[in-house]
Amino acid sequence: MTATARKTDAAAAVARKADKDLPLIQDIRLLGRILGDVIREQEGVAAYDLVEQVRKLSVAFRRDADHEADKALKKLLKGLTGDQTVSVIRAFTYFSHLANLAEDRHHIRRRAVHERAGSTQEGSIEVALARLRWAGIAPRTVAQTLATSYVAPVLTAHPTEVQRKSILDAERDIAQLLTERDAIQARAQLYNSAKDTLTPRELAANEARLRARVAQLWQTRLLRYSKLTVADEIENALSYYEYTFLQEIPKIYAALEQELGAQHPVASFLRMGQWIGGDRDGNPNVSADTLSLALRRQAEVALRHYLTEVHHLGRELSLSSNLAQVSPEMQQLAERSPDTSEHRRDEPYRRALTGVYARLAATLRDLSGGEAARHAVAPQNAYASAAEFLADLRVIEASLRSHRGAALVGERLRPLMRAVEVFGFHLATVDLRQSSDQHERVVAELLATARIEAGYAALPEEQRCALLQRLLCDARPLRVVGAEYSEHTRGEIAIFETARAARERYGHDAIRHYIISHTETVSDLLEVLLLQKEVGLMRGTLDGDARAGLIVVPLFETIEDLRNAAPIMRAFYAIPGIAALLTRSGAEQDIMLGYSDSNKDGGIFTSNWELYRAEIALVALFDEMNAAKGHQQPIQLRMFHGRGGTVGRGGGPSYQAILAQPPGTVRGQIRLTEQGEVIASKYANPEIGRRNLETLVAATLEATLLQPTKPATKAFLEAAEQLSRASMAAYRALVYETPGFTDYFFSATPIREIAELNIGSRPASRKPSQKIEDLRAIPWGFSWGQCRLTLPGWFGFGAAVESFLKAPGQDPKVQLALLQKMYRQWPFFRTLLSNMDMVLAKSDLALASRYSELVADARLRKKVFGAIETEWQRTADALARITGERQRLAGNTALARSIRHRFPYIDPLHHLQVELVRRWRAGQGDERVQTGIHISINGIAAGLRNTG
Repeated sequence: MTATARKTDAAAAVARKADKDLPLIQDIRLLGRILGDVIREQEGVAAYDLVEQVRKLSVAFRRDADHEADKALKKLLKGLTGDQTVSVIRAFTYFSHLANLAEDRHHIRRRAVHERAGSTQEGSIEVALARLRWAGIAPRTVAQTLATSYVAPVLTAHPTEVQRKSILDAERDIAQLLTERDAIQARAQLYNSAKDTLTPRELAANEARLRARVAQLWQTRLLRYSKLTVADEIENALSYYEYTFLQEIPKIYAALEQELGAQHPVASFLRMGQWIGGDRDGNPNVSADTLSLALRRQAEVALRHYLTEVHHLGRELSLSSNLAQVSPEMQQLAERSPDTSEHRRDEPYRRALTGVYARLAATLRDLSGGEAARHAVAPQNAYASAAEFLADLRVIEASLRSHRGAALVGERLRPLMRAVEVFGFHLATVDLRQSSDQHERVVAELLATARIEAGYAALPEEQRCALLQRLLCDARPLRVVGAEYSEHTRGEIAIFETARAARERYGHDAIRHYIISHTETVSDLLEVLLLQKEVGLMRGTLDGDARAGLIVVPLFETIEDLRNAAPIMRAFYAIPGIAALLTRSGAEQDIMLGYSDSNKDGGIFTSNWELYRAEIALVALFDEMNAAKGHQQPIQLRMFHGRGGTVGRGGGPSYQAILAQPPGTVRGQIRLTEQGEVIASKYANPEIGRRNLETLVAATLEATLLQPTKPATKAFLEAAEQLSRASMAAYRALVYETPGFTDYFFSATPIREIAELNIGSRPASRKPSQKIEDLRAIPWGFSWGQCRLTLPGWFGFGAAVESFLKAPGQDPKVQLALLQKMYRQWPFFRTLLSNMDMVLAKSDLALASRYSELVADARLRKKVFGAIETEWQRTADALARITGERQRLAGNTALARSIRHRFPYIDPLHHLQVELVRRWRAGQGDERVQTGIHISINGIAAGLRNTG
């Protein structure tokens, strides 16, 4: 190929890329122009000009590392008043939010383009099932696998959640208007009607509505006046069910059924989980009352959705018995209805649905205290369970299908039936979680008051287990009638009692899991079984026919805990009666693995490596135990991945993460947490929400049936172990062994300001201290993201690779070739390096250096930031040598595009934040300065997207 030809091809490629991005650029410009107009209108021309001045200087700072721009920017920012600063910060924060909406719209747009071209994307159900077909796996096998599968994203609330529901609602409207705008333009192209006056008129009307919503955003408060309550967190989470999950999950099932064929019905394996209202670990604001509130509100959301759908069904199923017959069961359902209207005498479906609506309305009143929006007849005869309601819907479906009405089933009735199967009357399974030391306090008090053991907390582990085992074999309760127990013990027992009542009221799926944070011993598990027994959640005795209502779920969090996970579970199941108890209770064992604390403890590589090893060891243990049981029912092991938004907390693309799991560890079973800003990023837009849920299903199917991950070779495992040791040593040398590092962290990041912000219902630290050990992993990672170092996502890997290549007696070229082979052939290693690449792409040493200037001690600043900068360069070089890619995100064009279009508008927020933090800490600030800091935290979090 000639040089001229190469230049021509390169130019064509650039043009194609620009053409693909043009709609995104147009949307960003449109929203930016509207926001600029609103700022000029609301704040004045001077305010708008100031925003532009800050933007241009920030771009110059980034683009050219221009020291003159740096000086000019600092001088400008120092001269701003508090009001001016807040105005500029608000402008860039709202622009970050609007750019996200444009980006989401473009993601959907590009996916549609690929699908129209017949190129469905990896992670879709279509591609997953096509791969299964190519591998010779029959639809029947897929359906059978799904029948025994359990896939559940679990929404959690955490201290760094910054979105207000009012903002989310306005942004959903803007997203819908962008979708509508695309439809107008597509119709114009289809009918070649660009000259038609209707299209410009429609676009102008659309823009006017966009302008109204942007003006609403500008005048809507970004921050909360008071600290977020658990009740607020519950309401925020429920909005995602209303807009996304209740509507979109049935569509996923419909797509599966369409692909597999009607002869292979799909069981309801994809469900939702929730921590909000039941997660007490470190949150004194969660109680039996908040648990009751969460369950009550969840039931209300589910039932109101069903009421709305039944109302619409009644309007649609206007079939007359004079024109279409019905089944005898359908006729009986109509006759049982309290609807006696003469107008509907020949409309059996409508009469039946009026009765169904009346029963649902009565159920709503009973379970939530709410009233239905419409009443053709009075609420009456509440459903005892969701299964009863589903049975009535199945009668209607069978009648339609058997009497030439099948066409009326798919649009609304079938999605409603699927929703009832998935969400029941409980909407989502609420997990209970508490720290093991809190259970110990309760058990110790119960035993001391009952005069069974005065010093339980001081007992050696072996004696504790023997005592707990004996008590689990005793049918008698521990509580003494009339005894006064502490507030803590009363509160903890109230949770268990509320859980028992809730399962009876809302169904057993309302609460299924009890998670024990900081599981370090077998007694941690036995204590929770004993507390279940105390309130009747566990019936019978351990040496008899005991059954437990809740799955006891150990959470292994630190590096040491992960290493001890399999030995602890082996010792637990070795206790006489435990295996039989678990089998009778459903034969399910969830084990939760903590990505956040293990990372804070040992760094990114060691955390991931120890998680990998723990999973392999646990699967081997359960396979061994199940083999020993012979033909008895095996116990199903299910991994629960405690992933956060940031890569340092296990974040990153879910599809690749699931496929990178050790071979044989998925088996159709997976739960994983969705946290912080990731929830809004993934699920605020219904269509993107459905795509993200699809990736969980697709990856689970592929990991289970295709088993794409082969066992790693001995050489790979030995290399990973060496890298882990060196990585952890480098990480701990900085974080835990460098004198003054804690002071650096609390000065060079906005952690103190984050702790003051009303963005979560729980404290940022588990204890009132400034120790890294006591700090929650979420604000730890969040703070590093705010200052753009993203340290938990990469630190230590560069030093580990350097050590590996220079290992005594080894040829560096051979060592490097091994790492390159691991990257090509081992999904675990490849995915981990891909995530590091993403984190490095989002980091910015120039901006981070601005934050380091907040450290008063110049020697400490130079020492710590210098060490971080050196390791950053080592890690970047290591990734380049292993992957062969010098450019960041060479394999992730979508994220590269996102960063290219979005980050220049986040940079000003960093500069402004540093200036305001400097003022605030110097005692030069007022309420406006604090407000500006908090808004900048919101804007940066929104711009980075995966920070929670």
